[in-house]
Amino acid sequence: MHQHCHGQISVMESQRKRYAAPSSGEDSSGERGSLHTWKGYSCSVTPERVLLSRPVLQAALGTRHGVLLVEGGQVYSFGEFRWKQSQVSEVGPLKPVLESALSGQCVVAVAAGSFHSGAVTEDGGVHMWGENSFGQCGLSSLTVVPNPTPVAVLDPDTSPPHTIRVLELACGEQHSLALSAQHEVWAWGSGCQLGLVTTIFPVWKPQKVEHLAGRHVLQVACGAFHSLALVRCLPPQEARRPLPDKCGQCNQLLYTMTDKEDHVIISDSHYCPLGVELLADGEARLEPGRSPPLRLRGSPSEPLSSHTSASAPGLHPSITDHTDYERRTVAQNGEILTTTDSDISAAGTDSDRTVGGVGGAGSQNSPYPDDQAVKEYLKKLSDTSLAEETAKMTIAGASFQPPADSLDLLTSDLLPGVMPVTTSSALNSLVSSCASAVAERVVSTCEALSLKKRINCYYPGVGGVAGAPGGVPGGFPGGPAEERVRLEESMQGKKSCSTGDIREEEAEGLSRRLSLPGLLSQVSPRLLRRASRPRVRAVPLTPVGGLPEAGELLPSLQTEVWSWGRGEEGQLGHGDNLPRLQPLCIKCLSSKEVVLVAAGAHHSLALTAQSQVFSWGSNSSGQLGHMACPTTIPRLAKLSEGIRVWDVGAGAQHTLLLADGDCYQPILYYSGQQVREAAQDAPQDQTEGYSYTQQPVLLPFCMNLGYVSGVFAGGQSCVALADRNVTGFIASLHELAAAERKFYCKLSSVKNQILRPLLDLGENCYSSAGQRPWVRESLGTALGPASTVLLQSLARCYCRLCHLTGQHSALLTANLRRRREVKSLVMLEHASIFLDTYNEYCCSVGNFLVMGGFQALAKPSLDFFGKCPELLQRLAESSEENIPLSDLLVALFYLPMRHLHEYGRLLLKLGTCFEVSSVDYQKLQDGCSKFEALALHLKRRRKEAEYTYHFWKSFPGKMTVSGLDSLRKPPRRLICESSNKALTLQNSGRFSVNWFILFNDALVHAQFSTHHVFPLATLWVEPIPEENTDLYGLKVISPEETFTLLACSSMEKAKWLRSIKQAVDQAMSGAGQSGSGAGQRAEPPISRTASYTFYKDSRLKEATYEGRWLAGKPNGRGMVKWLDGRIYTGTFKNGLEDGFGDYVMPSKTLNLNDHYQGHWKEGKMHGIGTYKYATGELYEGSFQDNMRHGHGMLRSGTLNSSSPSVFIGQWVHDKKTGYGVFDDITRGEKYMGMWQDDQRQGTGVIVTQFGLYYEGAFNNNKMQGTGVLLSEDNTTYEGEFSEDWTLNGKGVLTMANGDYFEGTFTGEWGSGLKVTGSFFKPNLYDSDGDKGRAVKLGRLAVRPEEKWRAVFEECWMRLGCEAPGQGENQRAWENIAVALTTSRRQHRDCPEMNLSQSHNRTLESLEFNPQQHVGPVTMEKYDRIRHYLIKACDTPLHPLGRLMETLVAVYRMTYVGVGANRRLLLQAVNEIMSYLARIFQLVRFLFPDLPEEGGVIPEPSSDPQDKKDSNCADTQLESPKPGRVVSSSSLLLPVLLPRLYPPLFTLYALEKEREDNVYWECVLRLNKQPDMALLAFLGVQHKFWPVSVPVLGERTEVVSSTKDACFASATETLQQISTTFTPSDKLQVIQLTFEEITKEVVSSLEDSFLWSMDDLFPVFLYVVLRARIRNLGSEVSLIEDLMDPCVQHGEHGIMFTTLKACYYQIQHEKTT
Repeated sequence: MHQHCHGQISVMESQRKRYAAPSSGEDSSGERGSLHTWKGYSCSVTPERVLLSRPVLQAALGTRHGVLLVEGGQVYSFGEFRWKQSQVSEVGPLKPVLESALSGQCVVAVAAGSFHSGAVTEDGGVHMWGENSFGQCGLSSLTVVPNPTPVAVLDPDTSPPHTIRVLELACGEQHSLALSAQHEVWAWGSGCQLGLVTTIFPVWKPQKVEHLAGRHVLQVACGAFHSLALVRCLPPQEARRPLPDKCGQCNQLLYTMTDKEDHVIISDSHYCPLGVELLADGEARLEPGRSPPLRLRGSPSEPLSSHTSASAPGLHPSITDHTDYERRTVAQNGEILTTTDSDISAAGTDSDRTVGGVGGAGSQNSPYPDDQAVKEYLKKLSDTSLAEETAKMTIAGASFQPPADSLDLLTSDLLPGVMPVTTSSALNSLVSSCASAVAERVVSTCEALSLKKRINCYYPGVGGVAGAPGGVPGGFPGGPAEERVRLEESMQGKKSCSTGDIREEEAEGLSRRLSLPGLLSQVSPRLLRRASRPRVRAVPLTPVGGLPEAGELLPSLQTEVWSWGRGEEGQLGHGDNLPRLQPLCIKCLSSKEVVLVAAGAHHSLALTAQSQVFSWGSNSSGQLGHMACPTTIPRLAKLSEGIRVWDVGAGAQHTLLLADGDCYQPILYYSGQQVREAAQDAPQDQTEGYSYTQQPVLLPFCMNLGYVSGVFAGGQSCVALADRNVTGFIASLHELAAAERKFYCKLSSVKNQILRPLLDLGENCYSSAGQRPWVRESLGTALGPASTVLLQSLARCYCRLCHLTGQHSALLTANLRRRREVKSLVMLEHASIFLDTYNEYCCSVGNFLVMGGFQALAKPSLDFFGKCPELLQRLAESSEENIPLSDLLVALFYLPMRHLHEYGRLLLKLGTCFEVSSVDYQKLQDGCSKFEALALHLKRRRKEAEYTYHFWKSFPGKMTVSGLDSLRKPPRRLICESSNKALTLQNSGRFSVNWFILFNDALVHAQFSTHHVFPLATLWVEPIPEENTDLYGLKVISPEETFTLLACSSMEKAKWLRSIKQAVDQAMSGAGQSGSGAGQRAEPPISRTASYTFYKDSRLKEATYEGRWLAGKPNGRGMVKWLDGRIYTGTFKNGLEDGFGDYVMPSKTLNLNDHYQGHWKEGKMHGIGTYKYATGELYEGSFQDNMRHGHGMLRSGTLNSSSPSVFIGQWVHDKKTGYGVFDDITRGEKYMGMWQDDQRQGTGVIVTQFGLYYEGAFNNNKMQGTGVLLSEDNTTYEGEFSEDWTLNGKGVLTMANGDYFEGTFTGEWGSGLKVTGSFFKPNLYDSDGDKGRAVKLGRLAVRPEEKWRAVFEECWMRLGCEAPGQGENQRAWENIAVALTTSRRQHRDCPEMNLSQSHNRTLESLEFNPQQHVGPVTMEKYDRIRHYLIKACDTPLHPLGRLMETLVAVYRMTYVGVGANRRLLLQAVNEIMSYLARIFQLVRFLFPDLPEEGGVIPEPSSDPQDKKDSNCADTQLESPKPGRVVSSSSLLLPVLLPRLYPPLFTLYALEKEREDNVYWECVLRLNKQPDMALLAFLGVQHKFWPVSVPVLGERTEVVSSTKDACFASATETLQQISTTFTPSDKLQVIQLTFEEITKEVVSSLEDSFLWSMDDLFPVFLYVVLRARIRNLGSEVSLIEDLMDPCVQHGEHGIMFTTLKACYYQIQHEKTT
């Protein structure tokens, strides 16, 4: 009730902190939070100081008691304690007692009701004590609660119910409210003031007020029997839900529209058979044609809801619960009497009939009479004058037309009507005001709106309610007499309300009209034509949602006040004396920026951000601060001008105000009942003879209290909390807050009195007589479209600044009441919000000024401000006389900039209260310097804007240059110009005129008829030395021009040089538009990022470049876009594409792009790249001078061709030249050979998918010359060819069986041959010499070392060698380091190509030569080299890795698919050997100390490994140890072969297919036998047979049936031969197999023995059979072909020979 919790800052958080004290002296309880109490307002009153050991943080007062919260969270009470039965029942206010029941709890907020109290603890818990007869303490079964007792606030909707954390409490006489941390309201106690949907009282347990659920409640307050809540407005999208266009029940259209010749008829006569429609928000809506009960609308913008009778059947409780408190009876004298429930029940059906039930008799669809009927009826009313006035306003509606404004300005501030309309009649609102400006807009766009837009216009027509039965007269049950009484009662209730609100709306600077609601509304065609005229777009003057970056830092100003409970004194503010069961919004306060509410016993207060106080309710003792009537709606308390209130307290019959006066020490005002000192103990209701105030009076003692930080009131008492100002800190804080409040009031005045009218000037205005419109000059016409947009932008920025100031003012005020410390200053922690807002605003004012906006605005402004604009002069604080109107406007809109100096001064003043070394001092100092720097910067910006404006103003007289006026742009500012011939162009003609103008974004060179603009971002200027010449020259470099400017003196030269450099620097940093401009560099950087469009350059003409520059040339990363659609993105060097880049070029014929991605050099494609052609072809490989050159792969026909093919090989000047492989996928042919100018030329091989094989000569793309042709069945032709597959000339044709023809052949292979020659059958003579006729393949193919020369040449070039082996080793290593570093950087800059950390470390290690020291290679160095090669070949970023990747690609390309032909095996093996030799040459170039092929690395004799190896030799064979002899295969095959293994092994399998099949058949057959039988069959000596074998860890005897158990470990070892790649690894597996056999034999013999080959071979043969290796023949051949020569005659060589012998033995094994 008579207390309130301040502000929108979290109470919990603010109370946890102790007061910040600038010095130790100020922290004592005597200086902070001292409490003063008194009663009344007489001159003799002296406040008494309450002495407590700790500072008081908060006070709350009840009717006869009070509660105090002190620092540390302790609670004291004083006054009468009727609930303390056995304890002290009364304690004087000067000696409060500690509430010991709360010891151990840290309390953060307290509240007091009439006779009970509450406290909130730090953890959000609630404690209550005091009177509990009505459940107000929330504890059942107790009438009084003597001591603070916990009350559980539980959410029943959760399972289990969880405890609600509470922020603050408010207490009334019989109820209590709690605000939760979720910003919801919970209530308990008794009465309609709870806002709960219940009829059972008391409510013992706290329940949620569901009507406010989903809304963000900021504060609650309780009167004796009413409640208030301050609520944050909903976001616009929630608040403005579109009105439905169909009935929610029967789904028919609610509104229909008929377009007649000269008018439009809009009807809402929809009749719903279901009667009541439930809206989304739960309110009932009556359909037109059904009568709602008559109810007066109490406030200008109260929601118009129909309250149905409780007797209506089937209604939801939420619909009917209003009615019990809203029925009224009418006395004989016409005054309204509020009735109780018992009165209503006694009245019975009469009351219901008077009100009018749902579905009353005689209802019809057209309840509205015509204009004449209403006029006649109004004349019958007793209050004739009001009737005439109302009728005049109603029926002459078309002539009384206010200026149209934007919808968001309209919906908030509207004039009241006399009769309400149902919610469903929103369309009637729309139609009836068609003649008004709003409806002009609506009618002209009614189809687009689908008639959904809801416009809150209300009507004074008294003929009937929407849906009232019968019309007028006689439309009400009960006849004309009763109806007249009700109408008179309506007029009495509304008369003063309406006029009072009209005055308020006039103060808002908005005029509205009232019109008669009619079912049919005629709109004249002239009006529709006028409505379609273009208008100045209205600007909402309240920013929706505040500043986005401010977030939750600043309190919201977009608030609403909701009230509920008893209303007999008008304390609910809805314009009537009716009670409200549920919270209802006081609409007229929604736009008033309320930041605090307070409730007295029977009156209410709302404090706004503009330091105004609205009051309503009981005014029996003048407690409202004004004597205006009625008191049922909020009205402003009457205070002297310049008094800004910032805290309020409300008692039983008085109000206490805390305000700013002339100085910044706060002052106190009192409004309400005088309290006689002798009769202070008299009962409260005996007020006869008491004097009271007519308006708030100043309390004279307030200056003696110190700096008051908060006021509280309750009962008859007043309390003030004050601080003493010791170091000046408190005074400075108060001064800062007071200055911000004053500044916000000033900004609001300018907004309402200047800005809003200026924006309204463009609309049609009407004469005061209301008869005939007179049209002012349109604002849009006066300003022009560009300046109009700038004015709107200026208005938006101004409103943002104004809103931010209001929020900051509210925050500073709230902090004064609570925290009073430096860290609560948002302007320090988040200064950027303020700096950015001021910057943006200054920019918008400057832009408007530069474009001559204020000059153009002066003429239309004269209409409004007149010849003597005193208002403007007063607001602009201008004392000059006869100042032009435009200059006044400029001064006015630049006024806010002065406040930045005020910020700086006050922060500096605060800083002086602290030690220089303290953190707070540093913060304040930094904040001060930021605001001061911005103030200076904005001052410079203003001068620049004024200088630029005067330049353009006087411009036409200077020089006529074609199109130069087009350079006048809002953000462009003039820096200097050379009209005084201070600057000339070198080598210009004698009569030429050169005028240079330097703007903040460009240098303009103007001549007689032309001008050229040089953007500053791409301008470089440097002084020309004066030693040699007497010329004062400046060299100016732009992307396409370089010229010299000559100054007339060295001073002029220095001035222009400095100006251009500063302008360039600011243009680049953006300081010209934002920022404080501090810390400018002396020199703009020579390298920079900018955008430029070329106009001259032949290659780049009309192309736009955006990216890095260096001294006038693109240099670094950038992007070029040509007009024809070409785009290059990548790196540049000296103006040309150089480095890695991406190039897109549209194809003219196809609707697709060519796309190149790769390396460039000097503007051309050069290096490795990928080119995707629009035709679908794709080339990957090397480029040179924009052509394919070097090794590359071209894929053709993948998209739109019927002949897909792939070529991989060498290119020269865009043509296939050199060795290459061409895979014609459609024909199933693969060519591997030489090319010349895109044609097959030289030797080559062709294989087909049908098994044909050709090798020989090619000429002009044909098989021409000598060649060899083999078919799948080994038929062979060797001789002359003339065309593809066409024999022509001498040759030999050999059949598969060895028969052959020799002679001359003609014809195509496969389609019949003509033969002239001899036939031979050599097998008849069976001589050895003739058996050698088998053709040796590969003789006519390309030699292995000739293949892929381009691939190896590119690798040598990457190492810096022009030819293989010719170059410097050191340079090669440098090139490797550069390549790896560049690649790493590219990958780092490109997120999708990011490298792992381990990969990065690998690359770093590869940049250094592992063989640092020159000298012979040792085993250790050899190992380092080997490891280096493994890592280098693993990364394609290394030249060797790139080489390896390419070789693998070409090898697979050659021998996969059609290339998997067994006849190519020899060439495939030789190609690998060629790779090894050539890579080894590269390795020896990088590591020159490495021995040649076959060289030996001496091994240190001390190596213990040596001794170990020599001791454990199992055989007498002495083989060289691997790793000692250097060979290309031992060093490189482990790296290369695993990558090439699949295609190579496939070729081996095809070649050995027949032999492997014979071998496998024998293996399968022999493996059917058990172990002992197989051992016996193979002739293994009995002593080598295992006796027992391990099975699952246990040894088992070998019996005759045992299978696959003997020598199992050796068998498993040998099977691993298929999982290895290199011959050395495979030989290692064979060796391990022998060792496993030996191990098993030794374990059974138990004595040492030496193998002989005769003993070993059968055992090994057994193991080979049991290993079941499928392609053993292929494995043997691979080892044989690629085995290192140095191991052929050693231990490994003998073991391999044994395996090979086994393979042949198995093939020829005969089983008997």
